[in-house]
Amino acid sequence: METDYKIIFSRRKTLMLTAERDRSIVVTAPLGTSQEAIHQAIESRKLWLYEKTRHAQKNFLLPHPPGKEMVSGESAPYLGRYYRIEFTDSDDEIRFEQKFIVPRRLIDKTKAFQAWFIKKAGTKILPRVPVHAQRLDVIYKEAKLGKGKYRWGSCTPHDNVLINWRLIKAPLFVIDYVIVHELAHLIEPDHSALFWNIVRAQITKTDKAKAWLLKNGALLQQDF
Repeated sequence: METDYKIIFSRRKTLMLTAERDRSIVVTAPLGTSQEAIHQAIESRKLWLYEKTRHAQKNFLLPHPPGKEMVSGESAPYLGRYYRIEFTDSDDEIRFEQKFIVPRRLIDKTKAFQAWFIKKAGTKILPRVPVHAQRLDVIYKEAKLGKGKYRWGSCTPHDNVLINWRLIKAPLFVIDYVIVHELAHLIEPDHSALFWNIVRAQITKTDKAKAWLLKNGALLQQDF
């Protein structure tokens, strides 16, 4: 049976296989790598790929949680806690004052909540990237917000760091874990023992963060 996969060519020196949260397989290979070499790498690790794509954390096949209605009294997550939604007749934008204050004109517009989350992610998450980069003594080109549902972060072949805006719903220790995880790839591209030693040296709650993401991944995928 043939294995489907996506190939990304980069400046890295070794070939790396990744099983994404949506169960897709990505091959990141050095420029000039032959199709035959890539095929052989896939074939040699078929059992590993089979196990990885069926891991519980790859929850793409689980039912997607139903979207909530934006109603007064409902709650929405922010930085690891739930806060009550309260509607107002004011024509202002969404405000956060230990609760979400939402203009009634936005009742049927959950995208407005999503836009609020993205804006907050830009001010709360992205500034943490250079702080952790300095501690790790690594240099990246640019930090950006990612918009996918199945990757919490990535370090691109061009040394850009992408952090999913949906993590603004998660506790800060989870956000920091994802940031350090991606920055650590600038030191060690593979998920080797060295890689995890680097991550755990920076984030003492690494296992707790991984468990939180495993348990709450479906929550982060919701629009609010």
